[in-house]
Amino acid sequence: MGFERAMTPDAGLAIFRRGSPGALALLRAVWPAVVGPELSQRTEVLGVVEDTLRIGVPDARWRMALHKLQPTILRGLRERAGTLAPRRLGFVEGVTPSLAPEPRRSRVEIPAEPPSLSAALAREAQAIADPEIRTAFLETAARYLARSLSCHHKP
Repeated sequence: MGFERAMTPDAGLAIFRRGSPGALALLRAVWPAVVGPELSQRTEVLGVVEDTLRIGVPDARWRMALHKLQPTILRGLRERAGTLAPRRLGFVEGVTPSLAPEPRRSRVEIPAEPPSLSAALAREAQAIADPEIRTAFLETAARYLARSLSCHHKP
């Protein structure tokens, strides 16, 4: 898998370690493609605890329905996120995500520094077949990297 090659320490993409904020951003980005638009609007990726991806659901009915779909969902996450995919799903009842679509954000450019990191990330992102998910992934990665770089370059 192309993305997994980009995660090797010598590629400089350690920000995408299992359980890292980058890994969580990737899982959030691929969630709608894995579960479909209706389920993604009614659920919310809350976080990762050890090897369990915590998913917010409105009530017990949704929890039970998603529990039955867990093997299919985990398989889809493994296909899209590789080794960053969780081994289990955990459901938290009482979470009602906003059903309003998120406002479209303006395009964020991938930071130019370090060049090898940006080039590797952009090259590996091409393995994401869905253009909307690829764009969301690159925008998320760019925001993360921009914050990371600004923290490290403050005088």
